[in-house]
Amino acid sequence: MEVTKETIIGDIIDFDEDCSEIFLEAGMHCLDCPVSRSECIEDACDVHGIDADELIAKLNAYFASKK
Repeated sequence: MEVTKETIIGDIIDFDEDCSEIFLEAGMHCLDCPVSRSECIEDACDVHGIDADELIAKLNAYFASKK
């Protein structure tokens, strides 16, 4: 999986639940919230004051390491 700013958080979590730790470490503790599951990375990062590019880089590195 390759994550972009437009990728929906629920799709990422559904693809690999273990990556939820990356979201938690970034400060997104509301992964069970129905709204967060339908938000794209960019919108969720804006709401939480998180650098979207940094989170995306961590997620993509995680997925690349699993290949």
